[in-house]
Amino acid sequence: MSKRDYYEVLGVSKNASESEIKKAYRKKAMKFHPDRNEEDPEAEKKFKEASEAYEVLSDEQKRQRYDQFGHRGVNNGANGFGGRGGAGFDNFEDIFSQFSDIFGSEFGGGGRSRRRRSSGRKGSDMKLRIDLELEEIAFGTEKKLKVKKYITCDECDGTGAETKNDFETCSTCSGTGEVRQVRKTMLGQMVNVQPCPECNGEGRIIRNKCSKCSGEGRYKGKETVKVNVPSGVSEGNYITLRGKGNAGKRGGEAGALVVLIEEKEHEHFERDGNDIYYDLVLSVPDAILGTEVKVPTLKGKAKIKVEEGVQPGKLLRMSDKGIHGLKRSGIGDQYVRVNVYIPDDLDEEERKHIESLRGSERFNASNKEDDGKGFFSKIRDVFA
Repeated sequence: MSKRDYYEVLGVSKNASESEIKKAYRKKAMKFHPDRNEEDPEAEKKFKEASEAYEVLSDEQKRQRYDQFGHRGVNNGANGFGGRGGAGFDNFEDIFSQFSDIFGSEFGGGGRSRRRRSSGRKGSDMKLRIDLELEEIAFGTEKKLKVKKYITCDECDGTGAETKNDFETCSTCSGTGEVRQVRKTMLGQMVNVQPCPECNGEGRIIRNKCSKCSGEGRYKGKETVKVNVPSGVSEGNYITLRGKGNAGKRGGEAGALVVLIEEKEHEHFERDGNDIYYDLVLSVPDAILGTEVKVPTLKGKAKIKVEEGVQPGKLLRMSDKGIHGLKRSGIGDQYVRVNVYIPDDLDEEERKHIESLRGSERFNASNKEDDGKGFFSKIRDVFA
């Protein structure tokens, strides 16, 4: 089956700017990433298709060849997809590191430069979810997570060797960690560089392996990781903690720990951005005559005055009682939504009293007021 046009895959025009291409790819990648669509096998295909398109269109030279020759012009150079660090992500951390997370470099979410080759293999990234109470989201919190992961071996300091002298230079790559293959194509001579299969790109081979980690330079264990969660986060936000994922093999760079935010349903409040809503139920007399009640807030209970004649559905605002916004974007409000309780189990005396009011014109909601007073104001004395 023929490949779709790369511009069509990302949903951009052929004269789209670099930033437009990047923005379109980020949207597609976040939508179809396999880690977010574990039950949808088609998502991975769409994710790879978008990654391949971005791999080409984000590179000026590859894009020029693609515009001129189509898919034939980039197949050899792109190696399918994922040929360079910017696209073709294998895990959550890769895509997040490319675009940075919502918290910026303070939380380790900033973009990074080209990865240098280390003496060992990079550890894999990890993904954890944490459930937060609304109060924790409102003011920020610190969480301590016990993480099962690969930890750097303390016996060999992560080298994987019994002693620091138990290494020899790889004869296949002469210590470079890379092997090169040169081939001719319609576009000229192409050089394909791959990690050395003999030493797995490390440039050296262990003669005597560490007895504790069997040459891995790491072992399975547990570690407590602190996560500082700022106020104002939302469901689906994440924090990237670099170096807190699985330890790399034989001194390789540690992976990242991606902490996904999930928000627990609250007993009293509904959230709308930085604002919260609370449903207050009043009796008919309190709604007509007015009252003062205590309502829950994110910091305990607080008094609120209800004016006489308040109508059902009225929103009463409590300023600065909401959520402290992300990156100090302000403080939300708490809104108290008024509801009026109508009893359905009246006794005989109560029923007669209500029946006596049925015919009163003051209880006729269709009557027009001509004196500027509200309906409840005129009948408040009935229940006094």
